[in-house]
Formats: sequence, C-alpha cells, structure tokens
Amino acid sequence: MSRAVVTGGCGFIGSHLVEQLVARGDEVTILDGTPPPAWQETARRHARFVQGDILDRESLAGVITSEVDVVYHLAAVVGVDNYLARPLDVIDVNFTGTRNVLDLATDAGARVVVASTSEVFGKNPAVPWREDDDRVLGATAADRWTYSSSKALTEHLTFAFVRQRGLEATIVRYFNAYGPRQRPGFVVSRSVHRALNGKPIVVYDDGQQTRCFTYIDDAIAGTLLAADSADAVGEAFNIGSMVETTIAEVAETVADLAGPGVEVTKVDTGVKLGSSYEDLTRRVPDNTKARTRLGWECATPLATGVADTIAWARENPWWLALPDSGAH
Repeated sequence: MSRAVVTGGCGFIGSHLVEQLVARGDEVTILDGTPPPAWQETARRHARFVQGDILDRESLAGVITSEVDVVYHLAAVVGVDNYLARPLDVIDVNFTGTRNVLDLATDAGARVVVASTSEVFGKNPAVPWREDDDRVLGATAADRWTYSSSKALTEHLTFAFVRQRGLEATIVRYFNAYGPRQRPGFVVSRSVHRALNGKPIVVYDDGQQTRCFTYIDDAIAGTLLAADSADAVGEAFNIGSMVETTIAEVAETVADLAGPGVEVTKVDTGVKLGSSYEDLTRRVPDNTKARTRLGWECATPLATGVADTIAWARENPWWLALPDSGAH
C-alpha cells in the first residue's frame, strides 16, 4: 500500500486515477478546488478530500507531508477554450503551482508523477514524436501557445529538481485522452455530447487534422506503471496511441455509434476562433519508450472507447446537461 496525493483528483483523469489507486489498496488524499461530486462515489467514501489550490503553499503543505510516498500532480488549467480566454491563469496555475508541488515533495521525500501533454511538441511537423524531439511553436502573442509553453516549463522544472535537488520524479505526456466524465470541451467528449443532445457534431475546417486518441483506462495504466517503475525516475514518457485518426473520422465514428439522424457540420476556424487559435495538422507520438521500459500498451481501439463513452453518457443525464464548452 502506498500513501498517495492526487492534485486535481476530482478532474477527468484525476478521478479515474483515484478510483484505480483505491481499488489496489492505496491510501489516497485528493487536493482539489471543489469537493468530489455525487457521482464520484469512490472518492467520497474511500479517499480523504482536502479543498485547496496548488497556488496556496499553505494548503498544499498540509497534504504533501513526510508521510506521503507519491504525489500524482494532475492539477492544471486545460482546454483550448481556456487557453484563449484565460491565458494568465493557464501560466500561473501550470507553472507556479507545479513549482510549489515540486518544492514540497522534495522536502517531504515523496516521489512525483507530473502530468504533461502532447502540446509541448507544438507544431513540429516531423511525426511521430519521440520524447526528446524538438519543440516548434508559434508566436508568443498567440494565446494558443500558453498551455504548451507553461507545460514545457513544468517539465524543465521537474528535470531540474531531479538533477539539482535529488527529487524522484517522472513525467507522463498524455495524447488526447478521452472517455467517460470528460468535460464536453474536447474532440471526442464534445462530439458525443452534441450527438446525444440532438445537435450536429462540429468539425473545424476540412477535418483532415489527425490525432491519436487514448482511452482513459490506458492512460491511467501508463501513469501507474510510470509511478511504480524505478527505471522511470528522471524520465518522460509519451502515453498515447500511435493510431492516427482524422477529426472527420472521429465525427463519423461518434455519429455511427450514437444512432441514426446525427449530423456533422463544418466550421471555419478563422471565423469561429480568430487568429489567436492555430490548429495542428498532425499529432502523433512514438510510444516505443513506454512500451519497452514500462511494459505499457494502448489496448483500446477508438470504436470501443467511443462506444463505452456513449453508453456511459446515456446513463448519466447530469453530464448531458452540462454546457457545450469546447473550441473543438
């Protein structure tokens, strides 16, 4: 049994991680800005919850103590809608909050798993991306890149703490994770949400942009393997499927599985989102390192994951009643 802290443990990835940690017998403390909702029964019954903000060192210090074995740092401001509307919050929370977590974990002697993102690679056209490939970004005046840059700085911080202060830490880079409970502001979640609410699925531009979609169960499996492996300390791992899928194909998959009558509509990115949004043509990981060093596999085909997400959504009307919040 490990004593674990999960920052952002009430979020999409965090809530699934908490369930898996509890299921395997770990003692879990969640630090989040809002209490676990009613649907998060596992967290409410079997985990300790502390309401707090990673920008507040005092509340953070109350949970990252010398009794903690591992900190899963997932708290962040995410989503293209937030990059465009709240760029300052994105930078503050992702960078300063992570610095607080790493400082306190070092003092406590705890291991840390830091959640990062495929966005760190920016628009590097040379796919698939290995963990040490170059970053290619747009202008600093484009708010689109605040998330990528802030997450890259958290990776720099993590590696610096490992090398200068002896922190045991690992970075996991998620590639388009999706599944039940995800806020309807991302490619799969928004498409499912709109389809089941009788609205057309939105595809931006020609829909030929590609992504590699990773079902939440696979993402959590990779996270736990990274946390448990001594060989993972001081390393970053791409946690993502290598099956490249166009956004148009995702929309078609959701439409087919959601039932008859679901329409797909195309929207011009420049008109809808303005010049501050720069879409990426391709986003493909090389997950060889995670497979060979962690023994991780991305086992869930997109159609299976989408079908499971749709089945879950039909049984959870509270999620269908959420506002459509995405730029995708």
